Amino acid sequence: MFLDPEKPIGKHRFGLPHWHQDDTLVFVTWRLADSLPQSVISHITRTRETFLKTHPKPWDQKTASEYNRRFTLVLEEKLDDCHGSCCLRQHHTIVSNALHHFDQERYQLDCFVVMPNHVHALLKLKANHPLETIIHSLKRHTAREINKELKQTGKLWQSKYWDRLIRSQNHLDWTRRYITENPKNLRQGEFSLWSAGL
Repeated sequence: MFLDPEKPIGKHRFGLPHWHQDDTLVFVTWRLADSLPQSVISHITRTRETFLKTHPKPWDQKTASEYNRRFTLVLEEKLDDCHGSCCLRQHHTIVSNALHHFDQERYQLDCFVVMPNHVHALLKLKANHPLETIIHSLKRHTAREINKELKQTGKLWQSKYWDRLIRSQNHLDWTRRYITENPKNLRQGEFSLWSAGL
C-alpha cells in the first residue's frame, strides 16, 4: 500500500519525474490546459529553477518541506482560484464516471475530487497498468466527451500531470483530508467528490 524502497520502482520522465510501484497508493493531479495564466506558470517555474540550483539534492526533511510549501502548495492555491474556463464545473460527472470505469481493473480508487479546473485522485496501481497509460486514457476519453458537450475541438487538458507515491499512514491521512476538503469553498453541483470510505 505504501512506497517500499526494497521493491522495484519504475521511473520515467514526462516533464516531471514519475515513479511507479505496483500495489502502491499514488496521489495524482491533472488540470485543464487553461487552468493557470502563463504569467503564474512562468513565475513559479523561474523561482523553482533558482531554488533547485541553490538547493541540490539529496534534501533533508526541512528542505523538502520548504520546497513543498513554496511550490507544490502555492500551485495548488493558484489552481483553487479557478482560473480559465472551469468547464469541469458543468461537466465534472464525465470525469467522475471515467474514473469509476476502470476501478478494480486497472487501479483501485481510494478517493477523488473533480474541481472546476483540475482533478485530484488517490488510487492504488495494479500490476501492468502504468500511471502514465491510465492518465493518458482518462484524459483522451474525457477530452473527447467534454469537447463534444461544449461543441468544440482542441486541447482540453494540460499534457503534464503531477504524482506522488504515498509514503506512510500520516501521508495517506493528509492526502485523504486534502482531497475531501478541496471543494470546501464551492457550491454543491460544481464538483464531484467520492471516497471509498464514505
